[in-house]
Amino acid sequence: MIVLYNLVKIFFCVGLFAFGGGTAMLPLIYQGASVFGMNRADFSDMVALSQITPGPIAVNAATYIGLQYAGITGAIIATLAVCLPCFLIMLIVIRLIDKFKGSRIVEGAFVGIRPVTIGLILTAAIFVAGGVLVKGPVVSVQLADIDYYNWIPLGICGGSVVMMSLLKVKPIYVMLIMAAAGAVIYGAIL
Repeated sequence: MIVLYNLVKIFFCVGLFAFGGGTAMLPLIYQGASVFGMNRADFSDMVALSQITPGPIAVNAATYIGLQYAGITGAIIATLAVCLPCFLIMLIVIRLIDKFKGSRIVEGAFVGIRPVTIGLILTAAIFVAGGVLVKGPVVSVQLADIDYYNWIPLGICGGSVVMMSLLKVKPIYVMLIMAAAGAVIYGAIL
């Protein structure tokens, strides 16, 4: 029962306080998942699975973590808990949007929220990179050490950026291509 309570508390807060979309929510999700003992490697796996499955990352993460720590009931409870705040807030916002349209205070709040969103996304990227692209924290004194880097994941990450930003390949194709590349490369090495 305590696990279900913690799932509701954690994912309700994620849904309530995580602005900027799914990736920006990752630090808050990890903080909550660490209550259950989830480590960086498991969290990175969860992020990868959440990215390659359809649906919002927060919903996928809530479902995954709920299932891992409390079975089907936990998955359902965590998923509902992460969705409920957004549903309630949108009901209120829709009712009030016309009333405050053009308000300098509301516009000012959005001016403040937008850069925070970028910061949250960058924080999530740095956090996940620490378990995937390098052996340790991203900000480290070991940056000059060639063994500090995970070269194959770095190449896959760089290739993904090039494919999506320069070549305009659709993200789903990039994920499939890079999953196949990882399987082939690691299959040949191991």
